[in-house]
Amino acid sequence: MFKTHPLNTLFLSLIVSTKACFGEESLPVFARVVSVYDGDTFRVDIESWPRFLGKDLPIRVKGVDTPEMKGKCLLERKKAREAKEYTTYFLKSSKTVTLSNLERGKFFRVLADVEVAGRNLSRELIERELGVPY
Repeated sequence: MFKTHPLNTLFLSLIVSTKACFGEESLPVFARVVSVYDGDTFRVDIESWPRFLGKDLPIRVKGVDTPEMKGKCLLERKKAREAKEYTTYFLKSSKTVTLSNLERGKFFRVLADVEVAGRNLSRELIERELGVPY
């Protein structure tokens, strides 16, 4: 018979797990927020995923673009802080957040629609003029 190298097994497991997590019809995922970087990027732990995929996973909010924390002008950095403060408030208002329609985007980031108690984060940011549709 043939021997299977341990790394081949690990690689195959990664492919299967990734397909299950990011399939075309992925189910909503419940996550715990670990940290917030800016208005449209934060990190989560997803207990239902394998640790190497779901621990401290960066999430990029779909449908919105917020000012950059390291923006070139003072006004952009001020608006970025406001967006981050609101996102932190929004995400921390619940023990878990719902991530849906997960996919990989530019820079291999995980993109997701983000909801807390039925409220959509990208919609909330746009309505408060803390971000623009993207």
